[in-house]
Amino acid sequence: MSHHGALVPAPPDRQYRAARDPRAWVAPALATVLGAVLAPLALLFGALSVMATDSCGPDDCSPALTTALDVVHGTLFLGGLLAVAACAASWLLPWTRRWSVARLWLAGLSLLPWLCVLALVFHLPEG
Repeated sequence: MSHHGALVPAPPDRQYRAARDPRAWVAPALATVLGAVLAPLALLFGALSVMATDSCGPDDCSPALTTALDVVHGTLFLGGLLAVAACAASWLLPWTRRWSVARLWLAGLSLLPWLCVLALVFHLPEG
């Protein structure tokens, strides 16, 4: 006689979460397309933002402007790395319903650095 009990079926909520998500590709694909549009724009405007110091010279500009430019360039570098990592992670998560919320958050967060850079560049303080 065996000491092992019969296998108990998983509860319905666990079966639902383990099922394959047919729309798992939507959030990463949308984030990839939007990132492919926003990233070059953010890089272009971030690179052109240095021209905000043309009227005051690099040494006589206000501290607010130089701080804003440092934040823009730091966000381009570090935020760009994090955006690429978040987008890649949203694609690489398992395509089950259990990971759908995390996939959606990662896809959305991958766009945040590009949007922040564009917002900062269009609202630079006076030099």
